[in-house]
Amino acid sequence: MSELPVSGRDALRALWLGAGLPAQALDHIDLPGHEPVLSSSFAVASAAQASLGAAALAAAEIWHLRSGNAQRQRVGLDLQQAALGSRGYFTVDGKAPPSWDKLSGLYACGGTRDPGWVRVHANFAHHRDGALQLLGCAPGDATERDAVASALRGWRAEDFEAAAAAAGLVVAAVRDFAAWDAHPQGQAAAGQPAMTIDRIAAAPTAAARRWPTMTPGDAPLRRLKVLDLTRTLAGPVAGRTLGAYGADVMLVNSPQLPNIESIADTSRGKLSVHVDLTTESGRDTLRSLIREADVFLQGYRPGSLAALGFGVDDVARLRPGIVYLSLSAYGPVGPWAGRRGFDSLVQTASGFNVAEASAFGQSEPRALPMQILDYGAGYLLAFGAQVALMRQAQQGGSWQVQVSLAGVGRWLRALGRVANGPRTKAPPMDGLLESFDSGFGPMVAVRHPVQFSETPVRWLRPSMPPGTHEPRWPA
Repeated sequence: MSELPVSGRDALRALWLGAGLPAQALDHIDLPGHEPVLSSSFAVASAAQASLGAAALAAAEIWHLRSGNAQRQRVGLDLQQAALGSRGYFTVDGKAPPSWDKLSGLYACGGTRDPGWVRVHANFAHHRDGALQLLGCAPGDATERDAVASALRGWRAEDFEAAAAAAGLVVAAVRDFAAWDAHPQGQAAAGQPAMTIDRIAAAPTAAARRWPTMTPGDAPLRRLKVLDLTRTLAGPVAGRTLGAYGADVMLVNSPQLPNIESIADTSRGKLSVHVDLTTESGRDTLRSLIREADVFLQGYRPGSLAALGFGVDDVARLRPGIVYLSLSAYGPVGPWAGRRGFDSLVQTASGFNVAEASAFGQSEPRALPMQILDYGAGYLLAFGAQVALMRQAQQGGSWQVQVSLAGVGRWLRALGRVANGPRTKAPPMDGLLESFDSGFGPMVAVRHPVQFSETPVRWLRPSMPPGTHEPRWPA
């Protein structure tokens, strides 16, 4: 295990130059600190510093293109601990919303003859009830976790993973890196970068659009419009990051779909509307919003939005020049391309839980200390969106940005390991929290972990419950 993983600065430089951006811009960002920061054998803080640093530096580059001025940014590793752990610190009315359903988590499988492990994700009620039904367990029983544990001893881990996927549920079998690298999905995605930015070939010709007019003091993305059709952590983090840099972000929820409690944290800076895409009137409303949007962000299961008429080619026809962001669990190619997944499950399936446990000298699989795949994917989506906006302004065309949690996992592995990470204690949170009012009640949450010298980061709108606003762009 390497004592010297790739630094945040070197990782940022690779992302930045890989996107074809000017090397001199890297002189304007400060990235103090070094690993280890958190209790992990992986360079999780450096990954966050690099991905968020890329998003921040892109915002500063857009501000430079729009205003003719440059500014400095600072993204310290101490602040990454705050950013990555934000779900563990935010409160509403003095209470911390639950992070996990009691049924979610790790379970032993197969008994002594074929031992293995699976991780079950049950934060959404339909996933929870489906897992109970598949296992023949009665919902609502006070001992249902014990019942699930007992039932899973009769299953092989990969058999239950496959059965759950066929039922539309979210479960992952625990694998080590070697097993994942040999798996058909691991092999299919092995050559894919963490982020891709491509011109949408099927889109109508779109001329380069001029940046909206700025006034002195405007944030970098002021007057740019972002439609955010995401619900779980990575996509909402991307939208929240773009909102922190001045974009008008509209969170589009369905009145028919559930949300998790962290929406109160990730809705900061956003308009929050309801649009029912199962109705023609709702689809008409979304089409109207798209025609004025600059960025379309979605994290639906691959193919779901296309079936409703909002796939990448559909949206590019509605709004030539659009930047279309797509988030997936396992990537756009391979047998699992259409499979549902969350950070905790991708960590489990792709080897991280076994590797982390080994570094800590443990036999039971161990999760990373935070959802770095979600945060890294969210920051890379925000970075990719801004790179694509710059390309559109220079070259015209419509653009698609694709990021997957598994792709972020491959990138994290490539950053190397931290030999003394397991012995590290997280730094204190002093000065990293902020208090504010919201539509959910008084909140305390982690502030945005980037400092800009000329356009201080702030969210212009308070966090509000889904459906608070009308589905129309502000004048």
